[in-house]
Amino acid sequence: MSLYETIQSDMYEAMKGSDKFKTSTLRVALARLKDKKIEKREDLNHNEEIKIIQNLVKQRKEAADIYEKNDRSELMKNEMDELKILSVYLPKMMSEQELNILIKKVISDIGATSMSDMGKVMPEIMKRSKGKADGKMTQTIVSNILQQA
Repeated sequence: MSLYETIQSDMYEAMKGSDKFKTSTLRVALARLKDKKIEKREDLNHNEEIKIIQNLVKQRKEAADIYEKNDRSELMKNEMDELKILSVYLPKMMSEQELNILIKKVISDIGATSMSDMGKVMPEIMKRSKGKADGKMTQTIVSNILQQA
């Protein structure tokens, strides 16, 4: 069962349970997946589906941060609730320790020695982590390691 089908099934369950908030959140996710499918003119693979959901989660995080800075707690809570619903469909993210190990291996494999190598290291980490690495955390760890080098 594809991620699209899983989300669609969960949306129908939410509709039957009269959970309007979850229904609307999943409807947005389905619309994005469907739009991308139409744009591509073929079914999405699993990684493409995950990337779209990750993008939606990232947007929710950014919106929640903006609302928090502007003392709009009710809107922030709304974004965080949507984020929780969407996060269920993402693979388990790597822990900081697992990420550290991967980053050190990539830096050693590429032979990175300074901050100027950041552009070579980041794409390789994201490729090897297969979407399970948080971009901001990865960037912070990589820059700390390369600055010490």
